[in-house]
Amino acid sequence: MKVLLISANTETTPYPVYPLGIDYVAGSIDHRHQVFVTDINETGDTGAPAGRIRELAPDVIGISIRNIDNTDVKSPKTYIDRHRLLVSAIRQVTVAPVVLGGSGFTLFPGRLMEALQADYGIIGEGERFSDFLDALEMQVDVSSLSGVITRSETSAKTISYPAPWQGEFARRFDPESPHVAYYLKKGGMLNIQTQRGCPFNCIYCTYPHIEGRRLRTKSPRAAGRTARRLQDAGAGYLFITDSVFNADPQHSMEVAREFQRAGVTIPWGAYIAPMRPPPGFFRVLADAGMTHVEFGTEAFCDSVLENYKKPFRTADIFDAHRAAVDAGLNTAHFFLLGAPVETPRTLAETLDNAEALEKTVCFFFAGIRIYPHTRLYEIASASGQIAENQDLLTPCFFEPGGIGLAQIEKTLQERAQNRMNWVFGAGGEKTAKILSRLHERGHVGPLWEHLIR
Repeated sequence: MKVLLISANTETTPYPVYPLGIDYVAGSIDHRHQVFVTDINETGDTGAPAGRIRELAPDVIGISIRNIDNTDVKSPKTYIDRHRLLVSAIRQVTVAPVVLGGSGFTLFPGRLMEALQADYGIIGEGERFSDFLDALEMQVDVSSLSGVITRSETSAKTISYPAPWQGEFARRFDPESPHVAYYLKKGGMLNIQTQRGCPFNCIYCTYPHIEGRRLRTKSPRAAGRTARRLQDAGAGYLFITDSVFNADPQHSMEVAREFQRAGVTIPWGAYIAPMRPPPGFFRVLADAGMTHVEFGTEAFCDSVLENYKKPFRTADIFDAHRAAVDAGLNTAHFFLLGAPVETPRTLAETLDNAEALEKTVCFFFAGIRIYPHTRLYEIASASGQIAENQDLLTPCFFEPGGIGLAQIEKTLQERAQNRMNWVFGAGGEKTAKILSRLHERGHVGPLWEHLIR
């Protein structure tokens, strides 16, 4: 069978992100099938796949939906209409079945099946697509497969969510694919995954629903080989996409050592929980080429951290920060303001502590997007902020009772004056344009280190 996989993501702010999930789906498909990839970011047009479909005449078309919206409370933007245009363009040139998947789809499978009028959907990890193709080829009832739904199964009451994928997750990376060249040109950043699953209990997070709560680590040696292959393909920077790279610190350090053994010499970064690190943790990572630490700090007040169900407190954040800086790493802290227990006092404490951080960039996001399958959804429902069966495809943000989101934003603006290293959200279109120009001049990586003060 001929299979066309389409990455539907078109978000490029603050910079375009390589569609790693497509590589894993492709890697799961038996080699007797022909697999082709089209990336809407690279083509720049939701109608572009029509020409590719005429050329290839695929038997099945898979669409990866990574993002539902931009999660920006100030300028909310959904991508559903773009996805509709994509499916419409496909329908005009082929009768091949359209199959939806991806992390965004897994959050809203029933609603997206209805909204996009797809034929099938794959809930959870995309490796299930391989079993789906086999069943389709043998004309077996695919609706009996775990994680597969049809257009007639869109009710939340009838949708069954599968257990996390227990098989191998093998990546098929083609350095000759046109979309690889696009990302190498737009910042030189490629990405890598060293584990799946999230063992933490953060009240707003969707990772446990999408990947499961049990941590499943990849062989450090295999991760090292993959990193070297990405470097050989022309990558100038690698980002580790694990939900929390240091969920298992020993595994993290071994991955770093394998990067060294494999001869990886390009810089790399990862998303790190600011838990108190083991002795020498950041030094091991820095010696292996790590240059950027993105701390998922979220709040700098113990009562808010407890409310978020974080496995660290303010003292741990300071310890982790100092250890990373002492190891010579560029650091950034990401804050998510507007917890259920947020008040003017807790906000002031977070900002006071953020001011005390040295040699860092702080990214502040005000307003927490409410997603189904999270504890925050239950809190919002119990407090009457969202109605039963409310359509959350339309972005909805939690309103803390002790302080309004408008007041949070006003306080931030007052405190951020003359602070270049305090950034609202991802920086918006202005920041994206600056990064794009720097990338065009040959700079690689996230580049936020130029804001460090």
